[in-house]
Amino acid sequence: MLPNITRRKFIAASAVSAAALTLTTNAADAQQPQPAQPEKRDPTRFQIACMTLPYSQFPLERALTGLRSAGYAYVAWGTTHMEEGKRVPIIAPDAPVARARDLATRCRDLGLEPVMMFSGIYPEAKDGFEVLRTRIQQAGAGRVPQVLTFGHTRGGNEKVWIERFKQLAPICRDNNVVLVVKQHGGETGTGAACARITREVNHSHIKVNYDAGNVLDYLNGKVNPLEDLRACVSEVRSFCIKDHRFFPDSQDCGPGFGEVDHYRMLNLVANTGLTMSLSCENIFAPSVPRPAKPDGVDALARRAKEYLEFVIQALQRPRTQK
Repeated sequence: MLPNITRRKFIAASAVSAAALTLTTNAADAQQPQPAQPEKRDPTRFQIACMTLPYSQFPLERALTGLRSAGYAYVAWGTTHMEEGKRVPIIAPDAPVARARDLATRCRDLGLEPVMMFSGIYPEAKDGFEVLRTRIQQAGAGRVPQVLTFGHTRGGNEKVWIERFKQLAPICRDNNVVLVVKQHGGETGTGAACARITREVNHSHIKVNYDAGNVLDYLNGKVNPLEDLRACVSEVRSFCIKDHRFFPDSQDCGPGFGEVDHYRMLNLVANTGLTMSLSCENIFAPSVPRPAKPDGVDALARRAKEYLEFVIQALQRPRTQK
């Protein structure tokens, strides 16, 4: 004979059993390895800078005051300027470190924080190690956080690079400087190739600078900068900002004038939690003459800065906004 049970008692008993089963299942699930959750990182602190390079036909002082008037708070040094009719390096490779310290103070007095300086030497050059060591020491004296280097367009010697970078790494650390290597054709024409070297060195002070314009230019559009950046993004610590287009002429140009998608590119590094400089190396419009007067360069520098500001604002806005 079946036990005498009312419908209400049956439903109550079923609910208790289901709850017990749920608790048992949840406890068992908790003991199982859970899939890793995506790491939540803070937005990247982008520093929009401009190199003095676009002002190379004018004195350095005019470059610095022009960049400040264009609204920049960050500057990258590179590489020579016309001073009284002569081409003069900003800082000679053998200049005492005090020269860099004085120039950094001069920049800061104008409201410009230096973020990068050119090395002016290929890592594989005969005196590459000595010059890079001096550049790192100069940067350290001026509290310039990065020194930029790159290889010859016909290709460098990867073994030599790795050997020298490993020797330079502790010098970088001691001077609080990161040596960054960017793409420049040849064997290091892609970010992936540069990252292969920095990963082999495996040091926090030897990293990659990404230059999408160079990837398009030197490799004739055969490599997609977005795909290339994905292959090296974990090693990237700064960008040289330039664009490139292939029509009506094949030439480098300022950001937003060419075929690089800066929105998609910077989106790959928009939330790293790092401080990352974006140094405008080329600000000029393609297929038209460059300005003959510095005021024209000022206007293009301002335009490049404003363009990048819009890009960053779009990428880092709260997602609830439209």
